[in-house]
Amino acid sequence: MSLLITGGRVIDPANGVDAVQDLLIADGKIEKAGKGLAAPPGAEVVDATGKVVCPGFIDVHVHLREPGYEYKETVRTGTRAAAAGGYTAVACMANTNPVNDNGAVTDYILAKAKVEGAVRVYPIGAVTRNLKGEELAELAELAEAGCVAFSDDGKCVLNAGLYRRAMEYTLPFGVPIISHAEDTSLCHGWAMNEGVVSTEIGLPGAPAAAEDVMVARDVLLAELTGAHVHIAHLSTAGAVRLVRDGKARGVRVTAEVTPHHLVLTEEAVRTYDPNTKMAPPLRTKRDTEALVEALADGTIDCVATDHAPHALAEKEGEFDRAAFGVVGLETAVALLLDRLVRPGLVPLPTLVSRLSRDPARLLDLPGGSLTPGGPADVTILDLEQTLTVDAARFQSKSRNTPFGGWMLTGGPWLTIVGGKVVRP
Repeated sequence: MSLLITGGRVIDPANGVDAVQDLLIADGKIEKAGKGLAAPPGAEVVDATGKVVCPGFIDVHVHLREPGYEYKETVRTGTRAAAAGGYTAVACMANTNPVNDNGAVTDYILAKAKVEGAVRVYPIGAVTRNLKGEELAELAELAEAGCVAFSDDGKCVLNAGLYRRAMEYTLPFGVPIISHAEDTSLCHGWAMNEGVVSTEIGLPGAPAAAEDVMVARDVLLAELTGAHVHIAHLSTAGAVRLVRDGKARGVRVTAEVTPHHLVLTEEAVRTYDPNTKMAPPLRTKRDTEALVEALADGTIDCVATDHAPHALAEKEGEFDRAAFGVVGLETAVALLLDRLVRPGLVPLPTLVSRLSRDPARLLDLPGGSLTPGGPADVTILDLEQTLTVDAARFQSKSRNTPFGGWMLTGGPWLTIVGGKVVRP
């Protein structure tokens, strides 16, 4: 089957393309790009005039919750949420039940994705057994089964000696360790960022230093071992400086930032809305400004949603007892276009790169470009469409978003995976 996309503005950072072109897809692969392409007999034609045609977006940090927490999310619902949000691939974290700390669980996730997945799914294996931080998981077995990275996300591996051994052990596999940087001894029992706002509204806080300390440690361990460490959900100006300094020294350190840490600050917590409770917490305006600057200049390598679905009951009640985390797959692209691109804070080609080429390179995944012969994963954007965020219409099982009711301009228009339209 062939598909011809005509008249769109093609932005392909991997190949240095930003021009109005046509794109021909055949047999699930990119056939060619250029002007005035003719549609083969029987080909479907999509008129993308006025739209932006990009390599398929990739989210390197989601929680699909299956196996074990299917009441929150499943591979089926999570990947449909991804497709609705303009993503063609996701990498899912290991904090399932049972934990993805052995090949059998990885096999299960991949089998479910093959049958029920709307987009490509890449499992991330645990660093330690059962995420306890005491002994290494079956890292070689996980890599052989198909895990593209290792992480105890949700928990920080506090034992530096164990983390060093994990980094050394993963060197032959060529995959990163993803760090959840949080020194829990500095932030026991916290509910939000420590600062003026937490003092005024009476909630226990986590200082920015709790993140900075662990980022510094992990950069130093990566420098010592030569391993690739990736810092998940960067949220502080101090951590930005540490990553920037590590890169300048040649350390193999990369980082991601979430949409909510780019567009919200701790001021949002004044409403006591549990949907503003996440880990790491929303920080100060100064931190947010540092994150946006770092995303634009490449210190931060990609945007990741940290899509963390929860059941309604887990987000109800008192703020300090609510679960941490928010969903993000269906709002991320629209938020970034409306709040970063439209005001001129981040150029559109840069954002496209941080959502496609750069995450693909980070995890060494197929896609991330529109190179002929590559997988036909394509995201098409409509920069002028307007929408109001309505959680009741989410494809995700969960509704825990802090953006309900927000009016946004710009968003995904069409999502294509392997040459097949999966959204709308």
